[in-house]
Amino acid sequence: MHAAIRPRRSVLYMPGSNARALEKARTLPADALILDLEDAVAPDAKEQARIQVGEAVRARAFGSREVVIRINALSTEWGNADLTAATESRPDAILLPKVSRADDLRQADARISGRGIALWAMIETPLAILNIASIANAGGVLACFVMGTNDLVKDMRGQHTPRRENLAPALALAVTAARANGLAIIDGVYNDIADLDGFRAACFQARAFGFDGKTLIHPSQLAICNEVFAPARDEVEAARKIIAAFERPENSGKGAIALDGRMVERLHAESARGTVALAEAIATRENSDS
Repeated sequence: MHAAIRPRRSVLYMPGSNARALEKARTLPADALILDLEDAVAPDAKEQARIQVGEAVRARAFGSREVVIRINALSTEWGNADLTAATESRPDAILLPKVSRADDLRQADARISGRGIALWAMIETPLAILNIASIANAGGVLACFVMGTNDLVKDMRGQHTPRRENLAPALALAVTAARANGLAIIDGVYNDIADLDGFRAACFQARAFGFDGKTLIHPSQLAICNEVFAPARDEVEAARKIIAAFERPENSGKGAIALDGRMVERLHAESARGTVALAEAIATRENSDS
């Protein structure tokens, strides 16, 4: 039996200070919502945003969408109050920014452990990339990495390029560390919301790297993101065929079999089960909110 999978194709940032945006989020076809108390909120709006987000999460009005609160870093004047309020409102996860070493996770982990809340970590600093293996192995309730590629490029003193060649080593390291430790991982945002062709290409690139999905800054990006990160119908059909072939009695002890003129190994059957499980989870999520 394949482990339960939660779709995270599209993970949409929503500013916590914008009550209208929080209301709109209840109807958008996003797999997950990040209700933001950090970058999207001006300093003089932080406390009001904290109250609004807490009320919105406690209302449990977001359907089957995964609900995540991004707090301010615990080193800031708002961080501790954010963490307390977020924990009390019981979202699915709390996203901690500026994680650069495993120790950065421990205080938040200790405060939310045992409450049914997962910890997500922003990977957005050069030091985080250098420490990525130990961060991913931190344990506790850590469940997901979120790439903060804008901050990473800024701190590298680099520039944004269409193919992200300068970020490729960092992205690959982060995906590898996440997968080695059973974590989900979400790619960073695409800044040009008018360039949907460029965005589609970025989604395909992210999927090729192994990301579960992409963080988004505008609802117009949702449809493309959901399409690209979902298994295509022919992928699902091929996966079911591989599973069925290995389940035949005559193939039960085989490590590889011939199927449709090519050799298929048992590891492909495990990958196929993941594809089918993801497709079924997506169908369940979309049907529950239709």
